[in-house]
Amino acid sequence: MDVIERVRTAVTGHFDIDAAAVDTASVTFLGLEPIEILRIPGDGVVHFVTVGGSRHPMGDPAALLADPVRGPRAELVLTVRAGAGSGSGVARSLGVLAASPAVEGVVLRPDALLDLGEPIWQAAPFTAVLLGPGEIPEIELPEPADPVRYFAVTPVTATEAAWVRVRGAQALRDAWTEAGIDVLDPGRGAASL
Repeated sequence: MDVIERVRTAVTGHFDIDAAAVDTASVTFLGLEPIEILRIPGDGVVHFVTVGGSRHPMGDPAALLADPVRGPRAELVLTVRAGAGSGSGVARSLGVLAASPAVEGVVLRPDALLDLGEPIWQAAPFTAVLLGPGEIPEIELPEPADPVRYFAVTPVTATEAAWVRVRGAQALRDAWTEAGIDVLDPGRGAASL
């Protein structure tokens, strides 16, 4: 079963784009297979989509032996407004996040807060991300493998990350809505919390 080919095909099909027309960057970490980041233009937005994080299932970090087939699998998609400019470093940051299950034993799930400890892209005020449900449907794999889920990546500031730790992910989303903050704008300010 070629998980990566299935994922790539499902992603390009979802966005209705020819795979040959997609800009691709590859990020490699010592001891891991490469993770690709696809840059897919949309209607006024750009999608940065990982392919490779789902190659292996995420397992229980406390388990002595990881199940090579069963377990949740995940990929990430960051969507930003086109033309607003998200500087260099996006591919590397998304690669780090997608590799975190293999490197750090993190299990990617909705409402997870992942802290990079550095800007997501050059000069960005965002050093962490909040995961939410993605718009790409689950990608079924042959039994007994679990399907691949895509999570939407929303960049957050250090203050917003602290708010999530204290109040929860939904409280931050409510604050964004109340303040009329466009989380797709890479130049946005932090919510007043």
